[in-house]
Amino acid sequence: MAAFEEHVRRALDALPPELARGLKNVAVVVEDESTGDPGLLVPFEEAPYLPAKVTIYRRPVQAAFGHDPGLLEHEIRVTVLHELAHYFGLDEGRLAELGYA
Repeated sequence: MAAFEEHVRRALDALPPELARGLKNVAVVVEDESTGDPGLLVPFEEAPYLPAKVTIYRRPVQAAFGHDPGLLEHEIRVTVLHELAHYFGLDEGRLAELGYA
């Protein structure tokens, strides 16, 4: 778990400063897996009066990409950026255009 969390930490540290400054009241957390959908990789959740939340589910992400440590780190980075882009209002179509689908 510690190595996985370190990949997530590096992805957050690599955010461009102008993006990082724009994040207000957002939590990025790592959990083992979703209780409702064990195959779910990462949801972005927003609710009135609560912080926005990105939850990265370690087990399914590692199952999909863990066979290659470089690929795992790359996919975590892309996934973190993808989910945080939703916070800034980018939809799936625009993310696909930018290469973050």
